[in-house]
Amino acid sequence: MARSATLCTLQWGDLPLETVCEKAKSFGYDGLELGIPSHLDVRNTDPAYYQGIKDLLKKHDLSLYAISVHLIGQAVCDNIDVRHKEILPDYIWGDGEPEGVRKRAAEYLIQTAHAAKALGIKTVNGFTGSSIWHLLYSFPPVSVKMIDDGYADFARRFKPILDEYQRLGIGYALEVHPSEIAFDTYSARRALDALNNHPAFGFNYDPSHLGYQGVDYVGFIYEFADRIFHVHMKDVYWSDTPKRVGVFGGHVTFGNPERYWNFRSLGRGKINFEEIIRALNAIGYTGPLSVEWEDSAMDREQGAIESCQLVKSVDFKPSAIAFDANFGK
Repeated sequence: MARSATLCTLQWGDLPLETVCEKAKSFGYDGLELGIPSHLDVRNTDPAYYQGIKDLLKKHDLSLYAISVHLIGQAVCDNIDVRHKEILPDYIWGDGEPEGVRKRAAEYLIQTAHAAKALGIKTVNGFTGSSIWHLLYSFPPVSVKMIDDGYADFARRFKPILDEYQRLGIGYALEVHPSEIAFDTYSARRALDALNNHPAFGFNYDPSHLGYQGVDYVGFIYEFADRIFHVHMKDVYWSDTPKRVGVFGGHVTFGNPERYWNFRSLGRGKINFEEIIRALNAIGYTGPLSVEWEDSAMDREQGAIESCQLVKSVDFKPSAIAFDANFGK
């Protein structure tokens, strides 16, 4: 096996970390991607706290490569409303005043970088939110300036965060995803441009958010070869025939069979993981392959087990020589 198979704990936030460690090891995983805030309190500055987490992982023979702060990162640039109260800790939500929420979320992302440093890892995965996502469909007509202002707002809010990440030697990996400042290849390039290619900013590559949109998810890897900081292995299914609910989701919940697309357990959707591994080999990515398991119609333990098996079966080391190098005498 070329890379470690890790399990993202965001979808297991209802369980204590030790229980997740026990399950992940029994499922066959080599490590974890810790989800915040359920499995890590970055407000804690006691070195003994972080040593305790490292000891717990070592006890279960698990590695740690990344931590994920998606829920709180979402609040940094978003237009804040009651939805955020449902996903944010009280100490971030506070009184709900939007700018206060954004500032506390930004401060928390900086605390997260310090926590990553204390844990000895170099990658924090997360979201950014977006002040312009609601302008996705351009009617009433959306001006160029409105979009430009959205990217400027993103840069203004994230550059101070990223400066601290750079100082600490930590990378912030945005999961390119609908509702973020970057949700496809073009918008990902715009995000980098807005930050003047800040060295601390890259991507947590997740093909499931690109495939159903019609985005070249393998080409994304080559486009951003030097910015793939981390990889999520996640599958998605989209229909070959027309459905009652289209690509925008129709205001129905995930898992509804009427939807044009739904997330599925690895190997049960349409993502071509073979081509992803070949592309990752081509760009020299040696980091973990982290399973972010989501399938509304399937038992999560069965899904986590079979997803780990698929990751280990599809991954392979690149060749050090050309296949025909030894044809001659």
